[in-house]
Amino acid sequence: MGPLGLSNTFGCALCAFALLHFLKILAMNKLCSLGFVATLALVASQTPALAHVVLQDGAAAANTSYRAAFRVGHGCDAEPTTALRITIPAGFNAAQPMPKAGWTVSTKVGPLATPYESHGKKYTEGVLEITWTAKGAENALPAAYYDEFVVRGTTPAKAGPLWFKVVQSCPKGSNDWVEVPASGSSTKGLKSPAALLDVLDVQAAGGHAH
Repeated sequence: MGPLGLSNTFGCALCAFALLHFLKILAMNKLCSLGFVATLALVASQTPALAHVVLQDGAAAANTSYRAAFRVGHGCDAEPTTALRITIPAGFNAAQPMPKAGWTVSTKVGPLATPYESHGKKYTEGVLEITWTAKGAENALPAAYYDEFVVRGTTPAKAGPLWFKVVQSCPKGSNDWVEVPASGSSTKGLKSPAALLDVLDVQAAGGHAH
């Protein structure tokens, strides 16, 4: 117990809330660099309260290239993870998955809710879902181990919360990290929140969307 009678877990939750609140204030006033924002988001995401699938860097500048590393820290109870499916949110364009040794990767391509232009070309279709599947039981991610699944893409031009819905499959069930709040970016009260990326109205150092 802490000096004020708070548990360590509650104390960490307060720390995470304070960091995220400070991050947003800094971003609104454009007083910090993207690197500092991402560092604060990463510290906040490492608190014990966040046991779901999360992004390594929880914040990114608007309209720039972004490497989304999805952190999987546990299985379905004691079961290993055999597949991971990520739904690409509207506005996150030109999504490309990173291959993973021992896993097959597949994409679902379809019409985009909002077409976009890049380097003078208009795109009306794009990647809607990305799925990694273990090639065999020996390649599955044990429940006691941690790993990352990586996607590259371009963030939306408009700042705000961006939610990536993730389905984590195991031999006898799944963890469906798909819940999003009705508004805002708070995950309070959500049992299985989607992975959150805070898109910020700041200029990334040397930023350029590809």
